[in-house]
Amino acid sequence: MKAIIWQPKAKRQLKKIKQQDIKRDILDGIDTLVDFPHVARVKLLKNHQCTHRLKIGTYSILFNGYEAVNIISIEEVKKRNEHTYS
Repeated sequence: MKAIIWQPKAKRQLKKIKQQDIKRDILDGIDTLVDFPHVARVKLLKNHQCTHRLKIGTYSILFNGYEAVNIISIEEVKKRNEHTYS
């Protein structure tokens, strides 16, 4: 089982989301990361500071997955737009 660690920036970004149903969907999606790398909606990122992206509705959860030590580090929770991956 993997440990999920939230970085301060990601916590702040999640707190800013006002819609409780969207926030719940994001948290439920992140809970599925305990089965990483066998998780739907996850994509390996290239040329980005984070290693992976989990898509939840109109949001992208950017994270680093460290399989060797069973840790998932949630780095950012961003609404998807043309600036999400820059």
